Amino acid sequence: MVRVPLSPQERARGERFGALLREARGERSMVEVAAAAGVSAETLRKIETGRAPTPAFFTVAALAHALGVSLDVLAGACAEPVEEGEARSA
Repeated sequence: MVRVPLSPQERARGERFGALLREARGERSMVEVAAAAGVSAETLRKIETGRAPTPAFFTVAALAHALGVSLDVLAGACAEPVEEGEARSA
């Protein structure tokens, strides 16, 4: 199967999401957090590095629970940044 290359926006979103997860993980090991979420350490590594910019909802929910982060916070991290002077639609 051939994967479609990521757009710059998808890559940036994945990087923002991964950075938030790394920050929330803090001093905890990747293996510890992955085990608590029921995912492999490699899956968490791919998400944290932005190589998996669109993880499954249940993976995101499990990571949020394991890290004690709300889904609203994670969704906000994935949203496109608003340019100055631009209105965000609701």
